[in-house]
Amino acid sequence: MRTSFLVIAAVAGLGCIVPAPTSESGPTRADRPAARPIELRSGANFGDKLELTSVILGNDKGYPGEGMRMLLNLKVLSQLDADYMVFVHVEDVDGRADRLNVDHAPARGAVPTSKWEVGQTIRDEFEVPIPPGMNVRGLNVLLGFWDPKTDARLSIKNGDQVRHDGRDRLVAASFPVVPQL
Repeated sequence: MRTSFLVIAAVAGLGCIVPAPTSESGPTRADRPAARPIELRSGANFGDKLELTSVILGNDKGYPGEGMRMLLNLKVLSQLDADYMVFVHVEDVDGRADRLNVDHAPARGAVPTSKWEVGQTIRDEFEVPIPPGMNVRGLNVLLGFWDPKTDARLSIKNGDQVRHDGRDRLVAASFPVVPQL
């Protein structure tokens, strides 16, 4: 009888084991719906030299601790006289979090912009980081082109047709950020 009691007590004790909470509890990446890329038409004209024809976001929302893939489709309108960089400023839609900078050489620096040819289409792919624990409702991605030698930006020529901030920064995309659980 004593053996039966010990077996019952041992089995009952196993049923009461509850895993301790961890930072991994809650929905995981596997629990989410599949990423839905979003293409946003633009038409922004930078200095009569480049047209941003579209922006493709890797997903319709961002998640803290992960990056948002972005693809810029650019059309070369006229010869570029300098080797421009893409500046990317990622800002909290409510203005409460520090700005993130994702400045980079376009097309992973494969060919400097001064070597691009008129009529050519360039694809520039990069990732916008969303730091773990970033508690924001959403993010705006503002971008443009600048010459690192002179610090001059290419001006937005069709500001009446595209969303910008008046400082030659195009509001290329906005997306919600899903809070961490």
